[in-house]
Amino acid sequence: MEAPRFVFLSLLLLLTASTSSAQLTRGFYNNVCPNVEQIVRAAVTQKFQQTFVTAPATLRLFFHDCFVRGCDASVLIQSPINKAEKDHPDDVSLAGDGFDTVIKAKAAVDRDPKCRNKVSCADILALATRDVVNLVGGPFYNVDLGRRDGRISTLASVQHNLPGPSFKLDQLNTMFNRHGLSQTDMIALSGAHTIGFSHCNRFSNRIYRFSPTTRIDPSLNLQYALQLRQMCPLNVDPRIAINIDPVSPRKFDNQYFKNLQQGKGLFTSDQVLFTDSRSRATVNLFASNEKAFQTAFIDAITKLGKVGVKTGNQGEIRIDCSKAN
Repeated sequence: MEAPRFVFLSLLLLLTASTSSAQLTRGFYNNVCPNVEQIVRAAVTQKFQQTFVTAPATLRLFFHDCFVRGCDASVLIQSPINKAEKDHPDDVSLAGDGFDTVIKAKAAVDRDPKCRNKVSCADILALATRDVVNLVGGPFYNVDLGRRDGRISTLASVQHNLPGPSFKLDQLNTMFNRHGLSQTDMIALSGAHTIGFSHCNRFSNRIYRFSPTTRIDPSLNLQYALQLRQMCPLNVDPRIAINIDPVSPRKFDNQYFKNLQQGKGLFTSDQVLFTDSRSRATVNLFASNEKAFQTAFIDAITKLGKVGVKTGNQGEIRIDCSKAN
């Protein structure tokens, strides 16, 4: 009589093991690297003091990582033949300062003998993202840990997995829903554009050649469109970067949503959040209530940080964040 019960118990143990390993936890490194959060915070703060770009670059890097193969730091992997995620046209504009932030934080963690090669690059990126948001005046939030690093990074996996600047509401919702993120999550995460910047080619069609009959996108505030034309003349240097939030580009606040109310969304995918009646109420709420935006942002970025994570024995702890072990 014992055998079936034994088999049942073994199965039960297996099931609990697989589900519990898939859970990220606050104190994941308590026994191996108890100071990991302070170490990462110090390294990120030092990097941020050197250049403000650290903040938007790290935040965008985290988003691009999580939307392709989950939050597994696969975006950090370099390919000797330029065939990794970071080589895809949608990722080549990821600023080097984001990668450098993770590299510096990883080096700081590994300088502690207890922590060396114990903390994943994926967790370091998740913590660094929280820290940059907080350093530019955004909310502090707790980060659950236990992500493992992916071993695979391909150019092809990026294709059709990142939102484009010309996306409409349905396209945005479809892409975010795929990762278990709601429309409210998507709008809150778009609010990260409050500290973002863009190159002119990402929106030049809105100010020069919107349609055969209309040169300037009618959903764009005309005065703002003319300012953008001054900053982005037709033969502009492709390296020139424009702040997405023209009012307070160095502060993580709700100004982005106030800009949308005035027709000052830089991308179609920004402005559509206000022009489409299905999402307008959320934009209005976030514009009038910064606390509501911050709460929604914390909720959304916490969910984002759990997308497709590898845990337990999946993946690895990468020794060098730029290449699989």
